[in-house]
Amino acid sequence: MPLTHFDAQGQAHMVDVSDKAITDRVAVAAGHIKMAKETFDLISEGRAKKGDVLGIARLAGIMGAKKTPDLIPLCHPLPVTKVAVELTLDPDLPGVQIEATVKTAGQTGVEMEALTAVSTAALTVYDMTKAVDKAMEIGGIRVLLKDGGKSGRYEAK
Repeated sequence: MPLTHFDAQGQAHMVDVSDKAITDRVAVAAGHIKMAKETFDLISEGRAKKGDVLGIARLAGIMGAKKTPDLIPLCHPLPVTKVAVELTLDPDLPGVQIEATVKTAGQTGVEMEALTAVSTAALTVYDMTKAVDKAMEIGGIRVLLKDGGKSGRYEAK
């Protein structure tokens, strides 16, 4: 299958979606940020000096989804109709599991918006706690679900 973001001459371009049907679309992405146990305790006990780490990261994730076409050069600006970002403390990491759901009714999917939401939320957790733990690790960022449009449904295994 050819890459759609390149024209016949191999030049990058924005895909023309004008002939695609407007359909309901949804994407779910996930990722995590691993940290030292002490940092996990700081967040879970609400002792971070910058404030409510998970609440602020949730808002940052929502904002990130809405700003995706400003960050990713070939993404279409879309009328995002829903962004939900869930951050769950996971003592087994230790760290935070992040999941984002993005919806639209449009001519192209919202996978990039969901991935950007997760990434932005994880970066915000890092930013808010880096003073005590510079070794945090962001990872596992992936699409779990994509539905709507011509290509149909995708679910990660």
